[in-house]
Amino acid sequence: QNITVCSIIVITLLALGLASNIIGGYLYPQFYDHSCPRAQEIVRNVVAKAVAKEPRMAASLLRLHFQDCFVKGCDASILLDSSGSIISEKRSNPNRNSARGFEVIDEIKAVIEKECPHTVSCADILALAARDSTVLTGGPSWEVPLGRRDRRGASLSGSNNNVPAPNNTFQTILTKFKLQGLDIVDLVALSGSHTIGNARCTRFRQRLYNQSGNGQPDNTLDQSYASQLHRNCPRSGGDQNQFFLDFVSPIKFDNSYFKNLMANKGLLNSDQVLFTKNGESRELVKTYAYNQELFLQQLAKSMIKMGNISPFTGHWGEIRKDLQEK
Repeated sequence: QNITVCSIIVITLLALGLASNIIGGYLYPQFYDHSCPRAQEIVRNVVAKAVAKEPRMAASLLRLHFQDCFVKGCDASILLDSSGSIISEKRSNPNRNSARGFEVIDEIKAVIEKECPHTVSCADILALAARDSTVLTGGPSWEVPLGRRDRRGASLSGSNNNVPAPNNTFQTILTKFKLQGLDIVDLVALSGSHTIGNARCTRFRQRLYNQSGNGQPDNTLDQSYASQLHRNCPRSGGDQNQFFLDFVSPIKFDNSYFKNLMANKGLLNSDQVLFTKNGESRELVKTYAYNQELFLQQLAKSMIKMGNISPFTGHWGEIRKDLQEK
């Protein structure tokens, strides 16, 4: 009954829930320690430079990882442009005129390819960039399990259907999370990443003017806050105007997002329903609003869990030499 070290690692990962739905092997933080020891340092340096230049980029890079993982797993499919049989996920409703930060991932990949060619996947770069963006804005750090490989295809329909939308009901959002193996605690904690970043007028206009199809605004939206939003998000026009998801501390990773929800000042419908439509999520919102440390601890756990959604490992998929191809 000899048990190898690898077996012990796999058993441990399974016990932690880190090896579920993984195709071909398992992920672990030391994956590149020998094959590309400076990989994490390179990602951290490029992300730091990009966020110093434009603080909003931290939220954009964090969102790329989320948008990628919710479509057939964390496989860098979101980075692919349309070509041949591939229809890019960049053209989906959640991503069109919205997903950004591709040039930062491209720069990271280029530097890493010079350092250790054909070794580090784009999917792992996305996961590391999300962690580093969180840390740079004052959020928690965590060890990122590594070893993902890149998918050769994309799924436009998966991006349209699997990624939660701002106007989805609470139950629809929770169902989309559960389909990825994430629970209500993950939903509320990961939603807390909206403490940084922006959203366009088109993502919440219905709350201001026609929430339920009857020409009336959302009655769960604080009226003074709604008045502020009206100025740059009129009934028509201004579609691309940007608004902070958390107007209190828009570039600081903290728990003010949850305090905003308790004051009915969540920007997106998908944010506010966490407080208004479900008792369990409401209690989690209150808990995180009163205890920032608990929120940050859970955010780190949920990010690791999300990063383990059905990745390709072993001989599955590929290691792209750039964002597009081998």
